[in-house]
Amino acid sequence: MNDADVSKQIQQMVRFIRQEAEEKANEISVSAEEEFNIEKLQLVEAEKKKIRQEYEKKEKQVEVRKKIEYSMQLNASRIKVLQAQDDLVNEMREEAVKALQNVSKGHHHLLEFLHSHHANFYQHLVKELIVQSLLRLKEPAVLLRCRKEDKHHVEEVLESAKNEYAKKANVASPEIFVDENVYLPPAPEHHHSHGLFCSGGVVLASKDGKIVCENTLDARLEVVFRKKLPEIRKLLFSQVAA
Repeated sequence: MNDADVSKQIQQMVRFIRQEAEEKANEISVSAEEEFNIEKLQLVEAEKKKIRQEYEKKEKQVEVRKKIEYSMQLNASRIKVLQAQDDLVNEMREEAVKALQNVSKGHHHLLEFLHSHHANFYQHLVKELIVQSLLRLKEPAVLLRCRKEDKHHVEEVLESAKNEYAKKANVASPEIFVDENVYLPPAPEHHHSHGLFCSGGVVLASKDGKIVCENTLDARLEVVFRKKLPEIRKLLFSQVAA
């Protein structure tokens, strides 16, 4: 083999190696580009997922804030409604207290009707309150307190009240000592009086003062009002609750 043949063979080998190298380089380039595109796609999807998660998180936070704000507004509205209901009930109670102050005076249309059928409705009421108090105390001797302006009413009905109690309880007529040193507070001078006042009625106590029966008109109104409050609220606010 001469030099020309050797040189030709070497050139063929060089071309072959170069061709293989170019093909390999091309394969590497294509593979690298594919891997790059895959990794780029994965990164893009990861970022998209991250953005979606962040958006969902913020969306949930907005929903939570909306629910909290709605709950706060709803509670505030309920408080306003309850306050308005309480105000109305208190107004009714105040009106009842005002009307109660007229019982001893007979200045109410119903009382005027009762007065026309009874010589002295309030005096009769005082007697009934005394009898009821005696039946509750069941004491042989009691102390009675009343308003100073009611003293004459008490004195008028005292004996008949004692006799009625004795008959109902089947006991001896009790001793009743009218306290002439300490009287119940008088009726208020006006409807918005904040001092101590009494609209009428009596307070009886055992002689040792350990048992007390407060049978004033104000005390009875308070008892009735508390007892009937659920019914009052139901009548006034049942449609609101529904």
